[in-house]
Amino acid sequence: MRHKVTRGNLSRNTAHRVALLRNLVTSFLERERMRTTLVKARTARPIAEKMITLAKRGTLHARRQALAYMTKESAVKKLFDEIGPRFSERPGGYTRIVKLAPRAGDGAQMAMLELIGSEYIKKVKKKAKDAKKPAAK
Repeated sequence: MRHKVTRGNLSRNTAHRVALLRNLVTSFLERERMRTTLVKARTARPIAEKMITLAKRGTLHARRQALAYMTKESAVKKLFDEIGPRFSERPGGYTRIVKLAPRAGDGAQMAMLELIGSEYIKKVKKKAKDAKKPAAK
């Protein structure tokens, strides 16, 4: 029986929840790091790890399974070309959840979901084109 079992539904109906998780996992694997609520991070983590396990297999069938779940082909390409080979020797545990300060607006517990080893990747800041323009006289 499933009396009062509501864990993992994120207070959404099924279609909304599935769409949310697909987008979260796609964005996470595209960027290798994601700041979200703790509950969403805990729900997305096992799905992301299954996608990495598919990428470790590297077969055409595994690629098609990943494409069926993820929303962007570019994210699947990165998953199979970069992330899968990076974790080829690791038997599991590809992600980490780091708790952050509560969100200012509503006090929701925030967390950083990141790939193991992604903390060494530097972020490149883009320069603003119009920021340093001299004023016309």
